[in-house]
Amino acid sequence: MARLTLLAGTAALLAAFALPTIATAQSDLAAQSLIDRLKPSAGSGTRGIRIPGDSPAPTQVVAPAPVWSAPAAARAPAPATPAPTAAPTQTAAGRPTAARPAAPRETTADAPSVSITVTFASGSATLTPEAERALAPLGQALASPELAPYRFRIEGHTDTVGDAAVNQALSERRAAAVKDYLSRVYGVDAGRLVAVGFGSSQLLVQTPPQVNESRNRRVQVVNIGN
Repeated sequence: MARLTLLAGTAALLAAFALPTIATAQSDLAAQSLIDRLKPSAGSGTRGIRIPGDSPAPTQVVAPAPVWSAPAAARAPAPATPAPTAAPTQTAAGRPTAARPAAPRETTADAPSVSITVTFASGSATLTPEAERALAPLGQALASPELAPYRFRIEGHTDTVGDAAVNQALSERRAAAVKDYLSRVYGVDAGRLVAVGFGSSQLLVQTPPQVNESRNRRVQVVNIGN
């Protein structure tokens, strides 16, 4: 019995040490994912440019050989042959091709950007513990050497519930709170961050007024260059 108790205690101790390691690894993976999404791609400036040498070779036109024609008296009308009917286009499995639905938008910006759900108390700009956990990978990403050369806009967005002017002011305070937290806790230079509030003017999911849509209550981080 004593041996079983000792083994159980050892297993519990190992598990206690393993949990922080797993959490750290997951946080590192989340931070790397944000780095990849916020860093401009190497080929982003070459879209639409034709590279010399890539033009297709000109098509050679071959004149048809002359066709001998019999005298009119020797020509007999050929029987009419019905034109073949094209088979309907099908997939390899024999089923009609269906159009793929469009992927849902993740941000409302054209530049490299991410949207993060940051939890605040109703009507408040104070970060909750859940909000701080959600911002941890972002803080690690913005403090990384890969993103050090860039500046970022921290945008506050709300849904359409409530008064538009109140939502606008609240989104500004929440964006400022996120900027302050990233600078204070993760050492991100405040000069690299610009806090802006948009209220409900830039909805990620279009809804009528007074609709509680959680995807619109977000903080959007946009790479604004060097």
